[in-house]
Amino acid sequence: MRIDIITVLPELLRSPFEASIIKRAIEANLVQIHLHNLRDYTTDNYKSVDDYQFGGGAGMVMMVEPIDKCISGLKEERNYDEIIYMTPDGKQFNQGIANQLSLKKNIIILCGHYKGVDQRVRDHFITREISVGDFVLSGGELGAAVLCDAVIRLIPGVLGNETSALTDSFQDNLLAPPIYTRPRDYKGWKVPDVLFSGNFPEIEKWREDEAYKRTKERRPDLLNE
Repeated sequence: MRIDIITVLPELLRSPFEASIIKRAIEANLVQIHLHNLRDYTTDNYKSVDDYQFGGGAGMVMMVEPIDKCISGLKEERNYDEIIYMTPDGKQFNQGIANQLSLKKNIIILCGHYKGVDQRVRDHFITREISVGDFVLSGGELGAAVLCDAVIRLIPGVLGNETSALTDSFQDNLLAPPIYTRPRDYKGWKVPDVLFSGNFPEIEKWREDEAYKRTKERRPDLLNE
């Protein structure tokens, strides 16, 4: 998978890709991350990427021309499955979207800033608009990092145990069940006996029941989906 991220703050995005699982995935050539500074596609001496909005109003708007030059240049080099715009009014990101995106080959992520981008960018380039929650960030970079982390860990070979991702919360619209490790008894806090029964169908049934119970208590909205 190749992910191209368009941003006005590339330095904000470098750190998440230089550690832990994503770093190992990059080193193993399972994913490529390329950061593109939008200011490199400007034409004026000030490297301006934003301007006042027509009709008046507070806040600056990211201009269409530098975004067009960047996206069009990338599309001349390869085909892209998705061109994603990170925006608060996009579709809220969830595990299902992460699963879908993990199957893609080439993705562009455009990080919004200021009041957002010229609507013509959304009309003519963007294939999917994604939000990481019902709140506003200073820019789309942190949301893009969240999206990349959630997607990359699903790529075969990235996790040490590939079945681990399949039992994460939100797969099958359920939260993950309780998990335990050694010691079996700590300060009188004991691990459920069923996990030591050796009866794997019974253990799986216990986990399914606990996952359903936890979801019903904490996120009943997931059960409605």
